[in-house]
Amino acid sequence: MNKVIDIGQYIAIAVNWLTDNLKPFFDLIKNTGNTSILGLEWLLIATPFFVMIALFTALAWWKSGKGVALTTFLGLTLIYLMGFWTETMETLALVLVATVTALLISVPLGIWAAKNKFAAKIIRPLLDLMQTMPAFVYLIPAVLFFSIGKVPGAFATIIFAMPPAVRLTTLGIDGVPKDIVEAARSFGATNRQILFKVELPLATKTILAGINQTILLSLSMVVIAGMIAAGGLGERVLEGINNLDIGLGFESGLSVVILAIILDRITQGFVNKK
Repeated sequence: MNKVIDIGQYIAIAVNWLTDNLKPFFDLIKNTGNTSILGLEWLLIATPFFVMIALFTALAWWKSGKGVALTTFLGLTLIYLMGFWTETMETLALVLVATVTALLISVPLGIWAAKNKFAAKIIRPLLDLMQTMPAFVYLIPAVLFFSIGKVPGAFATIIFAMPPAVRLTTLGIDGVPKDIVEAARSFGATNRQILFKVELPLATKTILAGINQTILLSLSMVVIAGMIAAGGLGERVLEGINNLDIGLGFESGLSVVILAIILDRITQGFVNKK
């Protein structure tokens, strides 16, 4: 069937133009990203496994109680005993860097969308596009911009994981009672003071829920990121698929699930903090 409208060619032209003309910028991002991810990887892997297990268990106990602490201890111990500790720490480093980067972009965007209705009308359909576009599609510009490796994996993960944080930040700001905002304004508070001393504190719980979702979506991208040599558990899952190795696929997939459950329960502990 002949195409009447070929949108794809214009997207390809735009991506190729960016690749050709902004190479120094993308190289800077790639070098910075590699340094961040590899540095965090080194720290996580160099720390003895029993210290990491103890730290995560203590954090889980503090924020989420004994049950989650026990689950964390048993889950991380199982990952170590299955032989996936290094890959898990690589995945954790990638997820943490991608999550922090996504939040540095998405929280300000969410605030902007809450404060500016015109911006909200532009941002909302972009978020719809980012959430519904097949995740594999993000690998194409990621590889063109940054080649293969950890940084393009993080880039694709950031795009995929940003929308919940933007939406929930906007929802949290919009949900602050108007009478409280007006009371603060009547006492002479500036817009900046209202934002940082009234709206953000009252919206914290909702924003933390967005952070929780961003972390989980980042983890859901690890297998896809593994397709472009991002390392970690994603590559081991793909290795199991390619070799039809049921044992390897199940164990590496189980490690992803365990890590996701631990991070989810701990971040939920922050969300539900009294």
